[in-house]
Order: sequence, then structure tokens, then C-alpha cells
Amino acid sequence: MSRHLVEITPDLLLRAYRAGLFPMAESRAGNRLYWLDPELRGVLPLEGFHLSRRLRRTVLSGPYTVTADTAFAQVIAACAAPAPGREDSWINPEIERLFNDLHRMGHGHSVETWQEGELVGGLYGVSLGGAFFGESMFSRARDASKVALVHLVARLRLGGFTLLDTQFITGHLAQFGAAEIPRALYKQQLAEAVERPARWDLDSAEIEAEIRGMRE
Repeated sequence: MSRHLVEITPDLLLRAYRAGLFPMAESRAGNRLYWLDPELRGVLPLEGFHLSRRLRRTVLSGPYTVTADTAFAQVIAACAAPAPGREDSWINPEIERLFNDLHRMGHGHSVETWQEGELVGGLYGVSLGGAFFGESMFSRARDASKVALVHLVARLRLGGFTLLDTQFITGHLAQFGAAEIPRALYKQQLAEAVERPARWDLDSAEIEAEIRGMRE
């Protein structure tokens, strides 16, 4: 990790992602960002996504409504907020500002999970060509973040994306098929993915049909 010595702008941030780097703060209150380029990178293979029957039922007929890009600022703020077992966050105010700028530029995206009009889960990330860089997710109700992830994967598969970067691996992500790959292989996949044309905006009926067709 290295400290940044120049102002980080949204354009610089996009160039860093294209090169395989991503930023983090030491804490919510920290005023410095650090570039990370881990030796092992977490990725979630889009065609190898594991979806259980129970979760498929929850996604398709459960209590949640799912949207995309309707509450980006709320999602990133929720990801940064303290939660049980996660009292601090690497998302500081500068990261919030930068990613909200990326959202306005069309590169920052969110998937939101709602229950009776209340935002109860979601995730956000960055798109470049056919690569999507997942940043963080949150959940305030059972399976709410998982439902958002299933919708994200369906959207990426339909839209022609080839790389879903999860940065690191957690038990939450591993159950869906996420794995670590060496840095060199990741950057090879990244270089190919960012040059591919891909679509983010898709019809909800198409996404639901894709989810119905997902295998366990």
C-alpha cells in the first residue's frame, strides 16, 4: 500500500481501476486513501455463480423489491455506516464523494433491495467496459444483500460483462462461487474485459428470466 500524494479525481480513479488498483481508507475517520493491488484477487465467475433453490425462491417471490441506480448515495452511506460486527469502515467521506461523482458520470452503479418502501439492502460498484468492480454491500433484513447480488449477476450476464471483481473473498461471497486468482491472471482478465462493450440498463423482465434460468 502507498499513500497518495496528489488529489484523487474521478478520472484518476477510473485509470487506477483500469490498471488493477483500488482505493481504501484506513478508517471512516481517516483522511488518507491508499491504493491496493493484492497478490491474490477475489473474483466471482459470472457463469459459475451458485444460486440455491431457497434463495432463488426468495429472489423471485419473496418480500423484496429490487431496483438499480435509484438510491446510489443512500447505498454507499449505508455501506459506510456502523453495523453489528463492523463498527468501523474503510469508506471515508472522500470515497463517498468520489463514487457519487462516478455515479453521476455513469460509471458508478448500485442495486437496491426494498421492503415496504424501506431500503433494507444493496450493493454498489464501478463499471468499465465489460468489467464490474464490486465495492461493498449491506443488509438490514434477511438475505437482502444476497438478493441484490443475484440481481447484479443476472444483469451483468445479460449485459455482456465478463468480469466481476470482488477484491477480496469472504464466506458470504464464497458460497456463490467466488475464488481468489493470482494478480497476473486477474490483470489479464481485466485487460480483456475493459475493452468489451457491455450494457448496464436492462429490462426487469429480462433479469427475472435470467434468474429463473440460473443453476445451483
